[in-house]
Amino acid sequence: MAKTDTKSLRILVTNDDGIHAPGLKVLEKIAHKLSRDVWVVAPEEEQSGSAHSLSLANPLRIRKLTSRKYAVRGTPSDCVLMAVRHVMKEAEPDLVLSGINRGQNIADDVTYSGTIAAAMEGTQLGIPSIALSQAFGFSGGANVKWSTAEHFAPDILKKLIAAGWPEEILININFPDVVPASVTGIEVTRQGKRDQSLVRVEERIDARNNPYYWLGFERILSNPPQGTDLRAIYESRISITPLHMDLTHQKTAKALNDALGGLPQPKPKRRPRSKPRKPK
Repeated sequence: MAKTDTKSLRILVTNDDGIHAPGLKVLEKIAHKLSRDVWVVAPEEEQSGSAHSLSLANPLRIRKLTSRKYAVRGTPSDCVLMAVRHVMKEAEPDLVLSGINRGQNIADDVTYSGTIAAAMEGTQLGIPSIALSQAFGFSGGANVKWSTAEHFAPDILKKLIAAGWPEEILININFPDVVPASVTGIEVTRQGKRDQSLVRVEERIDARNNPYYWLGFERILSNPPQGTDLRAIYESRISITPLHMDLTHQKTAKALNDALGGLPQPKPKRRPRSKPRKPK
């Protein structure tokens, strides 16, 4: 059923930058513009680059800050699981919002991103999920323009909730590194591919003369194709990308089957066409 009025939605807010991150505070404000029932379950510490990992070898510890706000000593995926299976088990969330990440999650970034991973976990649990990120560094400044996400996100989220989207799909939203007045539009995009994305290993020496290392990325602005998330952000547009949980490349699977001599395959059961899914 369409949700033109979102006030009754139970919303889970999480992130990968940590419970004290400024982007989390912005997303809380946005969520409260949509609903009266907002819960926050986020990592105790920054978990950037944690991807879709779970803490299987270590116990999870949770700290209650307020009646609807908790910090988890674990990954973003841990946080969503703890929220759905423990904190909010009496009434699961209708919608998961992850972010707002400090920095874009576009192109190859989506495979590393804890912000995307939290939305993946929500999707796997059957909950419509959206990841939100605020790009920065493109305009040459160090300040993150949180006002851009805060200005545009409420209306975009309301429209997405009203439209709905299929199961096994999560929505990835990226806001460009410009002030709200300089945003040139909103575009539904596909995931791009960077021309260069090199991991830099920087060696340093600690106070005891032992080496330690920092990982970083060296990226060069490319000329990506139109229609990609990269191009949209480069041209100051808001990028909205539906990402599919099924990573199988069907064309290659068919080619490999043909190359292997056409091995007999079990006939797939006919599944009903997936209808757009909307928060309850």
